[in-house]
Amino acid sequence: MATNLAIDDKLIDEAKTIGGHRTKKAVVTEALKEYIQRRKQTKILELCNTIDYDSAYNYKEQRKKK
Repeated sequence: MATNLAIDDKLIDEAKTIGGHRTKKAVVTEALKEYIQRRKQTKILELCNTIDYDSAYNYKEQRKKK
């Protein structure tokens, strides 16, 4: 899908240098991948402290059954 975006050339050039990319497309693609990955990680972190553990669960007992 062809898309025209007005992105600051200085930002693109800096990202190309830092990321070792040869093209603007490679820079934008990598940036989108990192953006998506970070958003998914944020959703996972939101799950922290939301799990209720059974206080009667005895993991040591489970190990004995093997």
